[in-house]
Amino acid sequence: MKLLRVGTVGAERPALLDGNGVLRDLSGLVPDIDGALLAEDGALARIRTAAASGDLPRLDAAGLRTGPPLARIGKIVCIGLNYHDHARETGAATPEEPILFMKAPDTVIGPDDTVLVPRGSVKTDWEVELAVVIGRRARYLESDEQALAAVAGYAVAHDVSERAFQLERGGQWDKGKNCETFNPLGPWLVTADEVPDPQALGLRLWVNGELKQDGTTAEQIFPVAEVVRYVSQFMTLHPGDVINTGTPAGVAMGRPEPKPYLRAGDVVELEIDGLGRQRQELKDA
Repeated sequence: MKLLRVGTVGAERPALLDGNGVLRDLSGLVPDIDGALLAEDGALARIRTAAASGDLPRLDAAGLRTGPPLARIGKIVCIGLNYHDHARETGAATPEEPILFMKAPDTVIGPDDTVLVPRGSVKTDWEVELAVVIGRRARYLESDEQALAAVAGYAVAHDVSERAFQLERGGQWDKGKNCETFNPLGPWLVTADEVPDPQALGLRLWVNGELKQDGTTAEQIFPVAEVVRYVSQFMTLHPGDVINTGTPAGVAMGRPEPKPYLRAGDVVELEIDGLGRQRQELKDA
């Protein structure tokens, strides 16, 4: 299923995109798309049954904003340097273990919302990423099978980054990763049953119509199952948590000088096979 949330900021309603591309209202069936729903036994099956019945009300998508497909996110765990080609382009050694950092949930915006270039920024960068949405409590997982069983679904994430803040201002990466609007998410939360192999997904990103990233999750150093299992050794994952699993080659930081970092007025578009497409116009904060 393709679950989403539509409406104005803070007043989104749960919805579903059916197999015919018709937007259906879920607000009479569930209160929202969030961790509580994902953790509820039978909730997704109930939605699936309602969708198959054809009785869900139709929504007019014209002019309707798409918000993040997941509400009340608990935490966002991110994996750095998780693609072989991205490590090569940045001149970094291949990590021996996953590199973890965090993004605050309040960085999340809708897939087509405006991204703000931070004040004082000169190195705002793009990163298309596969987001993993957790659907059950996970701690000290022991196998890939257990890890994938904890996944409720997948989404497109844009891990916007400010490289000078991240790498040149001291401390850890947090300053370059947690600026407002730095995590567009969606348009859909695609349930795990529709993604039989998360290591066979193409990822692409364009800036002002020019293709910048064209990769595949087959290039991940640590595949999805290993990432979820690994993270669970260090923190408990709860329904509604998100893991951003890294970006392929093609970021601005990996390009020759002068590096084409983002500026106000730029338009970024990104997509992952089967998970939908995003479009953001950048403005100054």
